[in-house]
Amino acid sequence: MQLKIYQEDAIDDLLTKAKRLLGYSGIKKLVFKSPTGSGKTIMMAEFLKQLVDDRDIKQPFGFIWTAPRPVLTNQSKEKLENYFESNRAIKCSFFNELDDRKIGENEILFFNWEKVRRENLIYIRENEQENNLPTVLKRTKEDGREIILIVDESHYQAQSDAARSWIKEVGPRLVIEVSATPKAIEQPDETVNVHIEDVKKEGMVKKAVVLNDDFDRFIKQGKIKTQKLSGGSEELVIDAAMKKRQELLKDFQKEGVNVNPLVLIQLPDRKTSLEDRIRERVESILKNKYKISTEKDNNKLAIWLSGEHINKENVEKQDSEIEVLIFKQAIALGWDCPRAQILVLFRQWHSPIFSIQTVGRIMRMSEPDKGHYKTEILNYGYVYTNLDNIEIQEDIARDYITIYTSKRQPLYKPINLLSCYPKRHREKTRLSPLFQEIFLKQAKEYNLKKHIDIKARKFDIKIISDYKAENVDALAGAKIVGDKEIKVSGFDMQKLFDFFVRSNLTPFYPEDRSVGRVKESIYKFFEQELKMWYGDVWEEIVQIILSDKNSRHFANVIDKAKEKYQEEVVKRESAMVDVENWNVLETLSYGSEYAKVSVKKSVMQPFFSDGKWKSEMAFIDFLEKSPSIEWWFKNGDRDATFFTVRYNNGEEKPFYVDFIVKLRDGRIGLFDPHGTFLSDFGPKSDGLKQYIQNENKKGKKLLGGIVANTDPRNYRGRWVYFDKTSKEFKDNDFTNWTDLVL
Repeated sequence: MQLKIYQEDAIDDLLTKAKRLLGYSGIKKLVFKSPTGSGKTIMMAEFLKQLVDDRDIKQPFGFIWTAPRPVLTNQSKEKLENYFESNRAIKCSFFNELDDRKIGENEILFFNWEKVRRENLIYIRENEQENNLPTVLKRTKEDGREIILIVDESHYQAQSDAARSWIKEVGPRLVIEVSATPKAIEQPDETVNVHIEDVKKEGMVKKAVVLNDDFDRFIKQGKIKTQKLSGGSEELVIDAAMKKRQELLKDFQKEGVNVNPLVLIQLPDRKTSLEDRIRERVESILKNKYKISTEKDNNKLAIWLSGEHINKENVEKQDSEIEVLIFKQAIALGWDCPRAQILVLFRQWHSPIFSIQTVGRIMRMSEPDKGHYKTEILNYGYVYTNLDNIEIQEDIARDYITIYTSKRQPLYKPINLLSCYPKRHREKTRLSPLFQEIFLKQAKEYNLKKHIDIKARKFDIKIISDYKAENVDALAGAKIVGDKEIKVSGFDMQKLFDFFVRSNLTPFYPEDRSVGRVKESIYKFFEQELKMWYGDVWEEIVQIILSDKNSRHFANVIDKAKEKYQEEVVKRESAMVDVENWNVLETLSYGSEYAKVSVKKSVMQPFFSDGKWKSEMAFIDFLEKSPSIEWWFKNGDRDATFFTVRYNNGEEKPFYVDFIVKLRDGRIGLFDPHGTFLSDFGPKSDGLKQYIQNENKKGKKLLGGIVANTDPRNYRGRWVYFDKTSKEFKDNDFTNWTDLVL
C-alpha cells in the first residue's frame, strides 16, 4: 500500500528516536500518539520492518505486542501478517506457535493484556511444560536477543502499578506505548505525535463529526446543551439518523460509489430493566417505521451484544445490506468498519464522556485511498443523541467534534468561479509509486530485456583471509583484496541486493522505503518482460541482477529512471489543480472555539467566527451597512473546499481570499482585509489582480484586491483597496489606493 505523507514522517521519527533510545542503558519508553483512523498499526508495521532492516543496529531483537482485548490482539496480528506477507521481514506468532518456547529473531509474540493480569493463566504461571512467559523470556534472552515491548492502546493498560511491575519483570530494552489518547506518563524518554489535521488533509479520516445536525444547541461552561432534546425521545433521534442515512446514500450513488452507509445505535449499559425497554423500543421503531429488522426476509439489522451476535458476519463490507447495527461497548475498541457514518447515543443514568474513542467508529473515510469526496456531506460523520449534557473529554476530540452548522441561504445563485488547490506531494528525497512507471518506461527505452543475459548467475564474493602487514606504515593507500570465495546464503543475498540498490540511489534516495520502491520496480520488470515472479524464483532473479554481466545494465536504468523521476517531481512540485465552477458550500461546520455572531448579509446562517482578526470583524461591520451588497461569504483556508487564486512567491502557491461579496448589480468582489500587514503583500496582490483581469476577459464581472483601512489601529478611516501592480505600491501611503464604495 502507498503510505501517506504524515505516515512516512511518523515512521522516520519513530525510527530515529527508537535507534537513539536503544543506544542507552536501562528500560526506555517511547510514546507514539496517533489519532484513531490514522493507520497506527500500519505505521508500526513499517517502522518495525525498517528497524530490523537497519544496518546500524547490530543487536538482534524479539518483540512482544500486547493489546487490551482478544479481538484487538487477533486483529493486530492479522494486519501485521498481511503487511509482512510479501517480504517476510518479521514473523508473527501466538504463544502456541513459538518454536522451542522462545521468541525468535525478528519475531513478534502477540498476546492479550488481560492475560498478564490474571495470575492463574498458563501463559504466566509455572507448569511442567515450561510454556509460560517467564520461561519464554529467559530462553529468548539466553539466545542473546533483547526484547522490544509494544503496548497497543496503552491508555487502557500500561499505567497501573501492576502493569509497571510486569514491564519491569519483562525487562525490555524499549517500551513503545501506542495510543490515540495516551494518559499522562511520567517523563517518557521520547514522543512521536501525529496530528489530526495532517490525517484529515490526506483524506484518511472525515473532516469532522457533527453533533445533532439541524438541532438547536449551545455551549455553556464547557458542556453541550441540547435544547430540543432535553426532554426528548428515542424516536426523534432515530428519525434524524435515518433521514441523514438516506441523504448520504443518495449522495454516494451520485458519486458513483457503492457504499451503503451504516447507522450505529449504542445502547446504554444495563443497570435496570429500563435499558431492556430502550432496546425493545428501538427495535420496534426500526421495524414498524423503517422496515428494518433481523428477520431472514429482511436482514437489514445487525445485533452485536455480549453473547448475542446476529447478522454481523458481513457488516463491514462496503455494500452490505445491513443498514443499522445495535451494540453496546463491545465494539468500541479496535473495530474497523469505514462505511459506519452515523452514531446514535441514548441517555444514560450517568453523565457520559464524549471522547475520541466514542466517535472513533465513524471517523474513517469509506475509501481512505481515494480521500475526501467532492460532495461535502460525505466527508463528515454524524452523531445524534438525546443526552442532556455531553462533556468533551480530550483535546483531540474537542478539535474534531463540530457542534455548530451553518447553512447556505436560499437567495444564493451559483457564481461558478474558477478556483484551484495545491496538490500534496512527497519530498524530493522520497520515491512515490510514480518511480515504478518511470523505471519500466526507461527499461523499454534502454532495451534492458535484450541487454541482459538471464543465464548469467555468477557474482564473486570473496573475503580477506590471513592477511599480514609487515610494515604498518606501508598500508597507507594500499588496496587489500579478498582472496577466498564464499557461498552466499539467501540472507546475505538479500543484504547484497539492498546494498546494490542503495549504492545506486545515493545520494538522492538512500531511505529504506525508496530502496523497496526500486526493488519492486525491478521485480515488476521481471514479471512483465521475463514472466518471472519473484515470489517463486526470487533467488534466481537476484542472481541475474547481481551477476557481473548484468548489474551495470540495471544500474544504468536505475540512474536514468532516477533522473526522469527528479524532473517529474520538480514539475509536479508546483502543480495546482484547477476547480472549475467553484461555489459556496451548502453547509459548513464549526467547533467549540467559534461563537455565533449576529449578522444579516452573510450567505451562511448562522454566521460563526473565531474572532482572531479585528480587521475582519471591522470589515464585516462595513459590509453589513452597505445597501449595495446582496450577500457576503467569509472564506476559509483549506483544500478545495474554499476559494483560492494562484500567486507566485518563488513558487506557485494558493491565496485564500478572505471575502467573496455579491453586489446587487451582479458584480462579485474579492477582498482580503489584511492591509499592508501581509508578509507577502506584493505577490498576493499581483496574483489577485492577474486573476481578476483573466476572468473578466472571459466575461466575468469581478473587482477586488487587498483591502486596508486608512486608520489601521481603530478602523475608523476610509476602506480602500489596492488594484495596481505591486511595483506601484508605496509603504504607508494610500494615495494610489481605490476607495471601496459599496
